[in-house]
Amino acid sequence: MEGLSVGERNFIKGGIAQDLRNDGRKRLTYRPIYVETGVIPQANGSAKVKLGATDVIASVKAELGKPTLSHPDQGKVFIYVECSPTAEPSFEGRGGEELSTELSTALERSLLGGKSGAGAGIDPASLLIKEGKVCWDLYVDCLVISSDGNLLDALGAAIKAALSNTGIPRVQFREAASSDEHADVDVSDEEFLQFDTSGVPVIVTLTKVGRHYIVDATSEEESLMSSAVSISVNRRGLICGLTKRGGAGLDPSVILDMISVAKHVSEQLINKLDSEIEAAERANEEEP
Repeated sequence: MEGLSVGERNFIKGGIAQDLRNDGRKRLTYRPIYVETGVIPQANGSAKVKLGATDVIASVKAELGKPTLSHPDQGKVFIYVECSPTAEPSFEGRGGEELSTELSTALERSLLGGKSGAGAGIDPASLLIKEGKVCWDLYVDCLVISSDGNLLDALGAAIKAALSNTGIPRVQFREAASSDEHADVDVSDEEFLQFDTSGVPVIVTLTKVGRHYIVDATSEEESLMSSAVSISVNRRGLICGLTKRGGAGLDPSVILDMISVAKHVSEQLINKLDSEIEAAERANEEEP
């Protein structure tokens, strides 16, 4: 994106100050969100999310693995993001790699909680098959197709939609009769368990421009930000994670206010996203 002129910068900031943004939205209003599920047949679950002109895909692949020694009662989740160079010229080369790493880390913090799994929106304990022996490893791969701001919220929504579309094969585990034999793991080709997404949060990013903060910032608005705080909130209003970017510091009282605003905005976003996911799943079922 080319740099904005002084006049354009002042126009955007002035609109935000008056609660009337360039595209007609208020400060705390999201752009229309559209969801399509089952877009990658080879995956256990997948979804495409369009948020304004920001377009992303998330896919979920489940593979059998072994729990770690530190967490023998949990499965594992890995999140990877790739930024397509066609989405934004700045994504070419090192710029895209650095952003991919930044987004992957932010998504892990927002959805997986701390290293212990405390506060995790995706419960790793639900992926356990046999303690210390077998678990499910979930590989969540995301692709940014086009970018017009607010990538983290869009990717979080795509992951939630992809997990809603995910079927985990039913597994039967039989212990070995003797130390000479291996345990038997029988993975069904016909029976699948729907992944429980009731605790999976949405991510609400509040971007500070001038004296005000806005949700679902466009690329132009992000270019004027002093800082941004991304807060993941689940349906019960619990905070699952929080990340900050931008050099400007924020007073603790401001962050507390942002958390309160994020909780309020998240209710509307969750309802809209759930409605879009249900409609997308119904459309899949109706297809011949």
